[in-house]
Amino acid sequence: MLLARESEHGSGAHMSKRIAYQGEPGANSHIACKDAYPDYEPVGLPTFEDAFAAVSEGNAQLAMIPIENSVAGRVADVHHLVPEAGLYVIGERYMRIRYDLVAPKGATLATLKRVRSHIQTIGQCRNTLRAMGYKAMTTGDNAGAAREVAELNDPAEGALAPPLAAQLYGLDVLKSDIADAAHNTTRFLIFAPEPDDAEPGAGPCITSFVFRVRNIPAALYKRWVGSRPTA
Repeated sequence: MLLARESEHGSGAHMSKRIAYQGEPGANSHIACKDAYPDYEPVGLPTFEDAFAAVSEGNAQLAMIPIENSVAGRVADVHHLVPEAGLYVIGERYMRIRYDLVAPKGATLATLKRVRSHIQTIGQCRNTLRAMGYKAMTTGDNAGAAREVAELNDPAEGALAPPLAAQLYGLDVLKSDIADAAHNTTRFLIFAPEPDDAEPGAGPCITSFVFRVRNIPAALYKRWVGSRPTA
């Protein structure tokens, strides 16, 4: 499931740096990796646990993990994994989240009956979906939902997915930017196996909380985040 570990003697200076994320190509975590670390190779993995393991086992140098969203709140699956990860939180990133309603070529709003996506994505677009009268179906990943819809090629099947996923899987955008709130923003934490000795603000951590999150051992994260209000 995880990438094979590079040989310690054969990796050399040319070994590509990797940043792990949960999801498939086109997911928001994939976009966050590309924006924050353009020189790293994004590595999509099925679960958050796999993304943490990729770093702890040496198959990736960093992991980009969503922690909370301004509409849907905390990402529940993550918080019980972080304290056991044995990694350091070296930074954070806030990203404005946009979802499009996408479907196969030829589909229309009238032909659509079901819309699938990750449970967090559905939570961020719940009111819009209800108003449009579509049945919501949960999947493991919003980009994966777009891929599934492309494979089904059924005008009754749609997905909520980032714009990049629609491009990657050749889907039509039936309605753009349909999140319930204009402020829809996700907070990501960046994990590494060792502390980052760079001065605060030198990396991709461009938020007011940079001094609080840099170099926090993941084992202390549960105690730290417990004092923060749910988004």
